[in-house]
Amino acid sequence: MLLARPRPAPAWRTTRWFNTDEPLSLERLRGRVVVLYAFQMLCPGCVAHGLPQAKRLAELFAREPVSVVGLHTVFEHHEAMRPEALAAFLHEYRIGFPVGVDEPGEGGDPVPRTMRAYGMQGTPTSVLIDPAGNLRAQTFGATDDLILGAQIGMLLQEARTGADGAAAEPSAAACDEEGCGLPA
Repeated sequence: MLLARPRPAPAWRTTRWFNTDEPLSLERLRGRVVVLYAFQMLCPGCVAHGLPQAKRLAELFAREPVSVVGLHTVFEHHEAMRPEALAAFLHEYRIGFPVGVDEPGEGGDPVPRTMRAYGMQGTPTSVLIDPAGNLRAQTFGATDDLILGAQIGMLLQEARTGADGAAAEPSAAACDEEGCGLPA
C-alpha cells in the first residue's frame, strides 16, 4: 500500500556502483519513479524472489520513466560478499540494472548506512520513490508482482496528472517500429 503521508526519501550512501557509468542519486533520478531493491547476494529470498522481480520490472517498465536500482546492503557474512564477488554474481545472474554497494555502518554497526536510514528490517526490501523524491512504499520480504506493478502505475499516473488530479497537457504520440501510442 502506498504511504498516506509521503516523506522525503533519505539519500543513498554508497561506496561503489555497477552497471552504470556514473554514481546514481535520488537527485539525478528526479522526475522518475524509482524502484529500489535492497538485497544481499547470499540471501535466499533475494535470489529466489526479489532480484527476479526487479529484472521483470526493469523490462516491463523500460519505456516508462521508471528506474529500477539495486542496493547491495550487507549486514551479515561481510567477508563473503565483497564487491569482487558481487561483480561475479551480477554477471552470472545477468543483473543489468544499476546496483550500488551500501556504505558500511559506523563504529562496528553491522547495519549499512542506507539500510539504517530507511529503517529496513532485512532483505529483500522493495522501496518505491515518487518522481519528487518522496518515499511512497517500503516492503520487507516478497512482494506480489501485481500489487507492486499497480503501485508503480499509480505513481506514474500521479506524475502525469499532477498532485491535484487534473490532466497534464497531452504530449505528442510516441511512435517506434512497433507502433504508435496515444499521447500521455
